[in-house]
Amino acid sequence: MSGGRGLGAGGLVSYGIDNLDLYRQTARFVERILKGAKPADLSIEQPTKFELVINMKTAKALGLTIPQSVLLQADQVIQ
Repeated sequence: MSGGRGLGAGGLVSYGIDNLDLYRQTARFVERILKGAKPADLSIEQPTKFELVINMKTAKALGLTIPQSVLLQADQVIQ
């Protein structure tokens, strides 16, 4: 996980690709190329795993209440 880049600087919410999953996806492409596949023949793949990170410290400072249902869906909650 990227850990919600920018949230350490006071950001409220981060939603984006899971970098670790993206690195694995890239490694699979490299493996195929090293085994002889032509890059032009490889299909384009979209990221499939995303992460939601919420910064509760910032939410509190802004006087916001994040619904429990949203917190339960978060991959990471920064206290």
